[in-house]
Amino acid sequence: MSTAVCTSSTSVSLPVRPATVPAATRRGAWQIDAGQAISLKASSNSVMRIKQGRVWVTLDANRAHASEDLVLAPGESLKIAAGERLVMEPWDGFGATYTWDAA
Repeated sequence: MSTAVCTSSTSVSLPVRPATVPAATRRGAWQIDAGQAISLKASSNSVMRIKQGRVWVTLDANRAHASEDLVLAPGESLKIAAGERLVMEPWDGFGATYTWDAA
């Protein structure tokens, strides 16, 4: 059996993107895992904010507009009217975290 010994006094840190976005640590934030899709319906006027990752959002068609696809990145938000429904999933394989608050 062989062993290796590090003889360098400096450490090298390479940026590594985690396999998933870390679990939400704030109260009121939710995680969507890679490959997961969720459907949400607003019971009142609301604002969804993306905290981590990117998401693909599809809003249902209604009398005011046709079905719409959006991609939202961290820091971006979307106003959702009462009764409006959306389907959301992570844009890439890293998951996402979002908040949902009253408007």
